[in-house]
Amino acid sequence: GCDCLSSLLCFLGGATALCYLLKWTWRCVQGFRAYVLSEIWQTDLRRYGRWAVVTGATAGIGRAYAIELARRGLDVVLISRSSEKLHAIAKEIESQHGRQTRIIQADFTESQSIYPAIAKQLMGLEIGILVNNVGMNYAGMLVHFLDVPDPEQRITEVINCNIVSVTQVKPCLLMRLCILGKGLIINISSEAASQPQPMLTVYSATKIFVTYFSRCLHAEYQARGITVQCVTPFMVSTNMTHNIEVNPLVKSAASFARDALNTVGYSSFTSGCLSHALQHTVLSIFFPAWLRLSPFCMRHMEQFAQGMRPQIEERVAQQHNKDN
Repeated sequence: GCDCLSSLLCFLGGATALCYLLKWTWRCVQGFRAYVLSEIWQTDLRRYGRWAVVTGATAGIGRAYAIELARRGLDVVLISRSSEKLHAIAKEIESQHGRQTRIIQADFTESQSIYPAIAKQLMGLEIGILVNNVGMNYAGMLVHFLDVPDPEQRITEVINCNIVSVTQVKPCLLMRLCILGKGLIINISSEAASQPQPMLTVYSATKIFVTYFSRCLHAEYQARGITVQCVTPFMVSTNMTHNIEVNPLVKSAASFARDALNTVGYSSFTSGCLSHALQHTVLSIFFPAWLRLSPFCMRHMEQFAQGMRPQIEERVAQQHNKDN
């Protein structure tokens, strides 16, 4: 009886170890394809169509995507709320990369009234790629839900910008892509959606919507030739992150956009770059959801937020003075 029990336990232990070995081997193979092979054999994005549409295109990741798409041979429709910045980035793309541009001024924090006008201005273009990048946080730092400045208005703006924009820009374009039988939709989510994230509550919740929406949409339409890629970046040096200094863990927007576009054709759900993928893996193992939500972790997060507040306020003031 003891021998049989020992044999059974050995079998179960071996089978479990084999399952984990196969699981991590497969993940390594997928990572190698997405982040290493993609540097050598890049997908020709022009096969999707002549034009790419980028929302939130005047700063940060959106601006970097627009420039990188132009560098790879696509004409670009730029959508954002600042007319002055739209004209500046359009001029830069046309002069440096020789591609055509069109600009659409729209404030995605507003109601659904903006979307018919956007759809009308996109009519007649051979659009093959849509980058849903526009997004915002409700505070420039870690805060409790009730500490959000002007919460009623601000939270509504975040939901309009982060969720409504993703669902409303798509329908008219998706229908056209289905008719053509090809197309690429890139939705920018966030690493903050990989686990529940207290003190980024609404932002984290809106981004997990983007993740689930994107992955489900990809499953529904991949058979029709449509790729819906969800990108979940970690820290990228942008205005949202107060232009934090670039280092081995923090990517510049330009570098991130280049690496992320390389993963097209290799992965429909990606961290965007190898550095962020490795950080995601480490945090998933050593900083799981139960720990993030624990009272112990909350106390330390509150202390960290208080300690960082002066530095963040100083950076916000510097950025405000620079913009003015």
